[in-house]
Amino acid sequence: MPIITLQSLTDPGAEIFSSLTEAQLRNRLDPERGIFIAESPKVIRVALDAGYEPIALLCEERHIAGDAADIIDRIPADIPIFTGSRSLLAGLTGYTLTRGVLCAMRRRPSRPVAEIIDGCRRIAVIDSVVDTTNIGAIFRSAAALGIDAVLLTPTSCDPLNRRAIRVSMGSVFLIPWTWIDTPLTSLSQQGFKTVAMALTDRSISIDDPRLASEPRLAIILGTEGDGLAAPTIAAADYTVRIPMSHNVDSLNVAAASAVAFWQLRPR
Repeated sequence: MPIITLQSLTDPGAEIFSSLTEAQLRNRLDPERGIFIAESPKVIRVALDAGYEPIALLCEERHIAGDAADIIDRIPADIPIFTGSRSLLAGLTGYTLTRGVLCAMRRRPSRPVAEIIDGCRRIAVIDSVVDTTNIGAIFRSAAALGIDAVLLTPTSCDPLNRRAIRVSMGSVFLIPWTWIDTPLTSLSQQGFKTVAMALTDRSISIDDPRLASEPRLAIILGTEGDGLAAPTIAAADYTVRIPMSHNVDSLNVAAASAVAFWQLRPR
C-alpha cells in the first residue's frame, strides 16, 4: 500500500486533513461524494466495523507499526497512508492528533425517515442543537441507553463533524440516524407519541406512568439556549420536565438527554 511521507503542509493529498472546512468535507450539494474525518484508532475501528469506506489515512510514523497497524491491515491496499513527524502533523491539522491517527471516510447517502424508524420503539429527535460536543454526547447516550434511532432537523449540527464523532466515541456509527425535513408532527403518522422536553405550565414529570406505557415515543430535545420553539411544544403529545432540587431549573441538553433516555426506555 502507498505510504507517503509528508515533507510540508502543502503536499498534494494532505489538504483533505487540513485546509478543507467541515462544510467542504460534507459537500451538501453532492452528499454521495462527501467525506468525514474519524479520529483515534478506537473510533476508526468502530467506523470500519459499521462498514464505512476509508479513502485515506494520516498517522504519525511511529503508529504505522503501532496503534494503526491493525487498521492498515483492514483497509484496501490502494488507500494512501500519509505520515510524518508529530510536529508536522500538528501543524497540518492545527492540533496534536488524538492517538496519532486520522482516517478520511466516505459518507453515505441519507436514508428516508420512514426506513430509519421502521420497527423502532424509542427515537430521539434533535431540534436545532448546534454544539458539536452536545451532539456527540447525545449520540453516545442514545446508543448506550436503548434509543433505536436519531432524527435531526436541518438546523442541527452534523453528527459526522470531527469533534462530534470524537465525543461520541464512534457511537454515531452504531445507531441509525437521518435528517427530518417534515414537521415533527408527521411522526404521529408513524404511530409515535411526541415528548417535548421543556419547562412549561403543563409539563408533566418524566416519571409519569403514562409515558412508560406508550409503545412508541419520540423524545424531542431542543437547542442549547432557548430550548424548543413554542409551536413545537404546543404540537407535542406530552411536554415533560425532569424534577430538580436546589432551585436548579434546567440541565445541559446532553445531560438531560441521558436522563430522558433512561427514564423513558421501553418497559
